[in-house]
Amino acid sequence: MNMSETRIQQFIEELSSDAPTPGGGGASGLVAACGMALGNMVLSLTTGKKKYAEFQPEIESLIAKANKLTEQLLLDVDADAKAFLPLSEAYGLPKTTPEEITYREKVMEEALVVASEAPLHMMDDIMQAMHLIHRIAEIGSRLAISDAGVGIQCCMAAIRGASLNVFINTNLMKNRDVAADMNHRADSLLAEADLIGNRTYELVLQAIRPTE
Repeated sequence: MNMSETRIQQFIEELSSDAPTPGGGGASGLVAACGMALGNMVLSLTTGKKKYAEFQPEIESLIAKANKLTEQLLLDVDADAKAFLPLSEAYGLPKTTPEEITYREKVMEEALVVASEAPLHMMDDIMQAMHLIHRIAEIGSRLAISDAGVGIQCCMAAIRGASLNVFINTNLMKNRDVAADMNHRADSLLAEADLIGNRTYELVLQAIRPTE
């Protein structure tokens, strides 16, 4: 499925079917793209406004970065689906003879690594989006800052969702060193996401619901 040519309704229909893709990884990428797009909406409502003139050069730069990241996150949806296909095919390999079992295990191990790398890469991109949204929440229009808050929550859900697609694959790996390395990378990104996500949410909340 090419996300640049797919209607949301078609994506949802395939997501709810028994097709192997899209799945949780693809859904995470789409949610993250929505989150980044919300951040970009705040920028669109801020650019050119006299009140925020001092930030205008940065706002223009952020808009370009947000556009690029939104596009990349949609590409991550396609990449996640492509990376899962070898694993899906590996599950169907015969396992009757010792030779078939050995070959299947080898193919499975390689496919599990590929299927884990895609959501890890997606997590990296989501993390970039979260840092952008945090800055947007700092300098964006106060009239639209709640959308930055929704955007960061989308990204929080997305990065956690993507991590589950790492862990379900690393859990099956025979090579526990490789599994541990991938788990560590995912855990580090989750810790960073919790920090920036909570900071951004609190920043937005304080702006729209000050202490009475």
